[in-house]
Amino acid sequence: MQIPLRDIAIRNRRVAFLLGLGVLALAGILALAEGQAQAQVPSPAIVVLSEDSNSLAIIDVKTKTIVGRVSTGLGPHEVAASDDGKLAFVTNYGLTDPVTPGDSISVIDLAARKELRRVKIGTAARPHGITYAGGKVYFTAEGFKMIGSYDPASGQIDWMLGNGQDRTHMLVLNRDRNRIFAANVGSDSIAAMERIPETPDWNVTVIPVGKAPMAIDLSPDGKEVWTAHTADGGVSVVDAATKKVLQTLQLGTKRTNRLKFTPDGRHVLLSDRDGGELLVLDAATRKLVKRIPVGNRPSGILIVPDGSLAYVAVQADNNLAIVDLKTLEVTGRVPTDSNPDGMAWVPAR
Repeated sequence: MQIPLRDIAIRNRRVAFLLGLGVLALAGILALAEGQAQAQVPSPAIVVLSEDSNSLAIIDVKTKTIVGRVSTGLGPHEVAASDDGKLAFVTNYGLTDPVTPGDSISVIDLAARKELRRVKIGTAARPHGITYAGGKVYFTAEGFKMIGSYDPASGQIDWMLGNGQDRTHMLVLNRDRNRIFAANVGSDSIAAMERIPETPDWNVTVIPVGKAPMAIDLSPDGKEVWTAHTADGGVSVVDAATKKVLQTLQLGTKRTNRLKFTPDGRHVLLSDRDGGELLVLDAATRKLVKRIPVGNRPSGILIVPDGSLAYVAVQADNNLAIVDLKTLEVTGRVPTDSNPDGMAWVPAR
């Protein structure tokens, strides 16, 4: 039986149409799968900032690889993550050129891989230190000699407090959020800010320490504040209750700009940026335990919640050094974008 050419052409068009629908459906399924894969945040994850590329990278802890990037403002320095792991908050410090100082905080949706909003603090505010506590984001504003808080629920900066000190750089809060300590690089001091009970007011006490303090942390029991001086190689140990310097440790570091207590309070870690080392101190005896070579220009320090590992951002080597806190040895590296600095832990969900 001979089929007319016209019928053959119609059938071919139908087959092509059906095949086209199949291709489109397959493409849609693949795009959906890709979108779902992109929307998954590794559990747990690390977010790390790149000052050179003005971006935040999301790192899968298990595979030690970057799985996503998000643009930020100029000169991102520090980052905090919400307790539920959905949001990250980045201080845009700006460039070292005084013509382009930072003025904002980037609010980033980690699953969607995008900046939701850029919260303006003010021209030349230079926000730097940042932490997430009690559902709010607390930050320093170097240019304003102030600290403040941002409420993600309302999308507003809802509080600011001045301390009159130059270059308020990093800050730390106690568990009840009624005490805040900030390091003032330009005034050689730390400020102890205490909420006055049953009022909206705060008392501010200025505590003189060593030269150019940057790094600051509070012991897990809330009893001591430690701050590292970038200009004289020392560390001040301050009694949180009396707000008095208990002891000044002379460590001979070249430029220590980060300091962290381990979760159990036993050790204190310091990164010597110009010395290329991570220092480990015994918190009780205040003695040096070990100097660990980690690479060229170590800066940010991130200790995992169980205290087993520390990640150190090695800026000039473009990686994170993984330090085993039991053996006190570097056990691995995580490649990063250029000039990594601030980091935050995104908890497992």
